[in-house]
Amino acid sequence: MSSKRKRPGSHGARVQGATDAAGKQAGAANLPVAAAEGSGIVANRALPMRAFSKSLPMELLRAREAVMRRFRPGLRDHGVTEQQWRILRALAHAGPLEVSQLAEATCLLAPSLSRILPELESRQLISRRQADSDLRRSVVSLERKGLRLIATHAPYSEEVYDNIAATFGPERLTQLFNLLRELEESLQEADSTAPVPRSRSRSGSAKRAR
Repeated sequence: MSSKRKRPGSHGARVQGATDAAGKQAGAANLPVAAAEGSGIVANRALPMRAFSKSLPMELLRAREAVMRRFRPGLRDHGVTEQQWRILRALAHAGPLEVSQLAEATCLLAPSLSRILPELESRQLISRRQADSDLRRSVVSLERKGLRLIATHAPYSEEVYDNIAATFGPERLTQLFNLLRELEESLQEADSTAPVPRSRSRSGSAKRAR
């Protein structure tokens, strides 16, 4: 019987090829950015900006989420969302407000506010009427039922505040309130005197389009 002849070096070539592929994959993390991109691998790169852990917007969002986790159960018990509660609280504090004023007080966009108000009105928590000075504008007021809801929820809310103060420290909590207000006021003042830095991407794309 004749035995099949193996081509010289074929097994060695396959072994060498597998070794080379493994070596390339293992060393991908050490490749320069350009080489890593060429091989389809997302590489860590040195970006000209602060670390993600030092992002002020994200830190504020994380702190807000940690706080709201304590308030949400009580709001759910009364069948109101965070945004609805903001509206009720703003009206209880400031009295009747025009829609634009209410949007600013609650940090809600006008389209979101226009979706939320009918629900609160149907539950008789608020009422709306046309402004005397301009019939095109409407004024939102808190109704007795809305005031009763706030009064019912108030003990739970204050208990949450007491727990946060006990955990974080009452003096530090007061200091945090003051610092957040100072940050907001200083940025607002800066915006009124100097323009906000614009993204370079638009100007760059505009120049390329010319």
